[in-house]
Amino acid sequence: MSLLVSTGPSLSLRSHFYLLRRRTTTTITTTNLPLSSAPLTPKPPPLPTPRVHILHRAPYAPPCTPRAASAAAANTILHDAGATAAILAGAYALVSTFDFLTQRNFIQQQSLSRKLVHILSGLFFMVSWPIFSTTTGARYFACLVPLVNCLRLVIHGLSLASDEGLIKSVTREGKPEELLRGPLYYVLLLILCALLFWRESPVGVISLAMMCGGDGIADIIGRRFGSLKIPYNQQKSWAGSISMFIFGFLISIGMLQYYSVLGYLQLDWIQTVQKVALVSLVATVVESLPTTEVVDDNISVPLVSMAVAFSMFGY
Repeated sequence: MSLLVSTGPSLSLRSHFYLLRRRTTTTITTTNLPLSSAPLTPKPPPLPTPRVHILHRAPYAPPCTPRAASAAAANTILHDAGATAAILAGAYALVSTFDFLTQRNFIQQQSLSRKLVHILSGLFFMVSWPIFSTTTGARYFACLVPLVNCLRLVIHGLSLASDEGLIKSVTREGKPEELLRGPLYYVLLLILCALLFWRESPVGVISLAMMCGGDGIADIIGRRFGSLKIPYNQQKSWAGSISMFIFGFLISIGMLQYYSVLGYLQLDWIQTVQKVALVSLVATVVESLPTTEVVDDNISVPLVSMAVAFSMFGY
């Protein structure tokens, strides 16, 4: 009986220990389950990472091969050479036309023919500049036009050849040596303005406009209506000086507008009008001075206009 009593509690304690051990093992086993088998809350999708462009791809341009570059340069040279030939032919036709009109007495006054050539040939040369290409060498092709005329004046001025029509149309007294003065200075100033200023500066445009238009028209008007002389120079008249100021100003503004429309010049027109008026006034005063025997008007007028215009425009 005592054995049976002592055996009961021992079994009960062993059973309790066994259950406790099993529960602990089950807890540990459950805790050590892999994460994939445990129920997890789904994570939100990751936000897109903004792309930072450090380098920008340049627009694609086909590679320029040496052959293509040579062909483009050759086309440009041909274009400028053709423009030079066309303008040279036009200038020669202009002078030849007035030679013909003078010889046939359609223009009675030789001085009128000379001044019309003076006005139109320079303006024709200046208007033709946009025909040339946009390369840096285009101005040199353009200068070939007055350079050819310069050589022509030197040849005939030195009496190496004879051209009565040329002499009558551009000289005052019909003497060959006159070609080496005013007309030669005229074409040299055309070359100077084209080389130094070209199409991108108002200075050359204004200087040529004052020399060709202002001074040329002043002589025509002065001879026709110049009865009232300037007190300090009896060779100049009030009508001629006033006409030089007006027409020099108007032709300068017209040429600047011409190049502005074509995109070569960007101007503030209120200031431009004031500056051109001042240049015209100074050039008119210089032209009226009794210095023709010392300095030709084809030198003094454009150079003074050039200096004043450059001081105001700065380029």
